[in-house]
This record gives sequence, structure tokens and C-alpha cells, in this order.
Amino acid sequence: MERTVQVKRFLVAGFVLALLAPATAAAKPNGTDKTNAARECKSERGTTAATREAFRVKYGTNKNGKNAFGKCVSRRSKAEEKQREGAAANAAKECKAERAADANAFAEKYGTNKNKRNAYGKCVSGKAKAKKDEADAADAKKIKARKSAAKECAAERKTIGRAAFAEKYGTNKNKRNAFGKCVSTAAKAKA
Repeated sequence: MERTVQVKRFLVAGFVLALLAPATAAAKPNGTDKTNAARECKSERGTTAATREAFRVKYGTNKNGKNAFGKCVSRRSKAEEKQREGAAANAAKECKAERAADANAFAEKYGTNKNKRNAYGKCVSGKAKAKKDEADAADAKKIKARKSAAKECAAERKTIGRAAFAEKYGTNKNKRNAFGKCVSTAAKAKA
């Protein structure tokens, strides 16, 4: 009887863990991720007609692109989450390796309290922040290149005319994707 109860408890515990595992594995972007994403989207959208048009073309899904900002924040917040988690995981690996090489030197270098036992946490948080800052700088560089490309494409379209521009860059049947293709190509060349 007692063995049967133990087996049932074991099975219930296993079932509960099986249900919780996918929920914890699929983490969602946190508030900071969403705030950073919104800041990047606002920067990418810019203030000129050309940058706003490029933004709508890239993110908007309805005819007038009204939902473009929400789509941008959604997409970028997921990317922010991946960057943050990747930075933390890589930082943890680097700190473990550094600590394994010389624990005393590691404690002296990173420890800030009386007994230096906070060294690992200080190491991970410092390295993770540095890696996340690098990723944010790379994002800012891409945004800058895209905004510059949008302005160049708008100027070229104005110079050569809409029909010639559509013929030059358009790839679909009605050539309406010309502006987006131009911006995308020019931004990749800049980055």
C-alpha cells in the first residue's frame, strides 16, 4: 500500500514537471526588453517622410501601415530577450572558466564585499551588461544604416521618377516593393 502511494506521488510529480518544463523554456520578453524595443523602434521610425515610409514598408501589414509600430516592438522585444539571455549565458561561461583558472585572483578581481564571495555574481553581471551593450550598439548601427538608406532611396526615386525607380528596384509583379527593396539593399551595403 505504501509503495503504491509513493509510485502515485512520483507519477504526479513527474506529470507536473512535464507540464511546467515547456512553460519555463518559452520565456517571454520582460518589461525592460519591451522598453528597449520601443526605444529602438522609435529611433528606426525616425522623423522624415523617407524613414517613416521605410518603417511602414518593413513592419506594416495593413494598407496604411498603422500597426507598424506594434509589429516592430513585438519583433524587437523578442530579439532583445534573446540578446539579454545570450549575453548572460556567455558571461556565465566566461566567468566559470576564469574562476576555474585561479579562484583567488578571481575573487580579488571581482569581489566587492568583505569576504569576496560575491565575485561570481559581479563578474557575470558586469560581463553580461558589456555584451548586451555591444549588441545594442550593433542594433543602433543597423538602424542608422537603414535610415540613411531610406533617405538615399527617396532622393533617388525623386530624381529618376517613380516609374523608373519601380522598374529598377521592383521585383514583384506590380513593382510596388521597389522602395523596400532599395532600402534593404542599400542598408545591407552600409552595415
